[in-house]
Order: sequence, then C-alpha cells, then structure tokens
Amino acid sequence: MQIKQKRVAAIHDISCVGRCSLTVALPIISAAGFDTSVLPTAVLSTHTGGFENFTYRDLTDDIRPISDHWQSLNLEFDALYSGFLGSFEQIDLVAHLFDTFQSEKNLTLVDPVMADHGELYSIYTPEMAKGMTTLCAKADIIVPNLTEAAFLLDEPYVGEDYDQNYVEELLVKLSQLGSKKVVVTGISFDPSQLGAATYDTETRIFDYAFNDRVSDYFHGTGDIFGSTLLSGLLNDFNLKESTQIAVDYTRECILKTVELGQEKRYGVCFERAIPYLIKRLGL
Repeated sequence: MQIKQKRVAAIHDISCVGRCSLTVALPIISAAGFDTSVLPTAVLSTHTGGFENFTYRDLTDDIRPISDHWQSLNLEFDALYSGFLGSFEQIDLVAHLFDTFQSEKNLTLVDPVMADHGELYSIYTPEMAKGMTTLCAKADIIVPNLTEAAFLLDEPYVGEDYDQNYVEELLVKLSQLGSKKVVVTGISFDPSQLGAATYDTETRIFDYAFNDRVSDYFHGTGDIFGSTLLSGLLNDFNLKESTQIAVDYTRECILKTVELGQEKRYGVCFERAIPYLIKRLGL
C-alpha cells in the first residue's frame, strides 16, 4: 500500500544570515521526511540577535494572498507550524489561515517566538505578546520558553528562581489558553542539566526531558527544538519521546558548533547533526 507523504506548512520569517526560523525549519522538517511548504512572514538580512543595522522587510501584505492561493488549490496540510510573526496584523492573518486549513486530522503547533531572557524582542510590543494568545488558543500544542510563558500569562518573569511546583502550575495555566499540549523550554532544576517540561491535558500527565547542559547561549536553538519536536510527532513518536529527541538533537547541534569553533551569533551547526536526527527518528 502506498503511503502518502505528509505535508507541513511552516510560517516563519527568513533571516538571510544566521541559522534560525525558516532556514532551520525547512531543512529539519524536510530531512524528517515531510513535504515542507513555507510562508515567509518577513525577510531580514540577518537575525536580530548579535547583529546591528539589519534590514527588515515586512511581508504582512503577502500572507493572505498566499493563503488564498493555497486554498484555491485545495491543499491539505498534516501540520501547521507558526513561529516568528512580524506585526500585530500577522497574528490575525495566521489565525485566519489556521481556520482555513485546520481539520480534525492535522496538527497545529505554535511557537510564540517573541522573547527571551526576560525581555521581548525589539520588534515586539506587549500588545503583540497579548495578541499571541489568540494563536495559542487555536493550537494543538504550544512551545514557549519561560520568558514567553510569562508574557502570554501576563505574569512576572521569574528567571531561574523556580521549582517543579511552579513549572507544573505554569504548564496548566498555559494549557488554559486553549492548547491540548504544552511544552516549555529552557527548564532546569540542576545546573548541569537543561531541557523542557511537558503537559498533556487529555492524560493530565507532566513529563520532563533533560540532557547535559552546554555552557553559553546559542542563537536559533528554539527553532531547532520546535522543528524537531514537530518532526518527532509527525513520525508517530509521543509527546514525551518527541520532546526528548528535540532536547537531545538540539544539544548535539550545539556540540557540533563548539567542536567546529563556529561564531555563536551565526547559529548552531545543525547541518552536521542531521544524520544523528535521522537515526533518532528511525528513518
């Protein structure tokens, strides 16, 4: 019996230099075996972390026509995956796209890419952060980091001052925005470990995925994590398994970057670790 190849719609920006967003999502999801369609939300000369004077072209006006054309082709997607959005208006446009293409058979993953280390990214406003809850309500699974979780819930950012009780209460509150499953990244209860926490509203089970921490901060790892998590889920791994694969692969990418002496602001060398990912996914 012939098996239909799954198709993913990835809705992210394009940073022409610096591995993140679509330049990470497209190759990772494709390597995982899926037909990956892309909808760019903006084009930047570089990503915004560690670079100055970058160019930024807003593609808000292109989102609806692209979505309408896809609809005219009767396209169907097995997953819808949104990341960095470039304007408040884009939130409503992507919400409309979700309404158009969502079905009982597909998966919607929202990575509310907007903040880190307690601060919003330069292009984001508190109003945009609040608006992001609209997309989270339409998602099957959301993947914020601790900073983004705080902004989504309009709560203070606690930094590293938290315990397991706090994390699990946070997961439940995030699920109340509307998604069935929640993954919060950047979780650590031990300085030597780093990973993610998960919550499934249907089973009411909390799970954790950790691996050895690599010191320092590396750009683009959130996009690698989200793209890998989705790849695991679409390859029929459960939430816990997919999260562990995403944690492990992200760390493997960082190790390759350190080994090669890559300048951090250009992102991590995920390309060198693709064989590891393919093996972990059993492909």
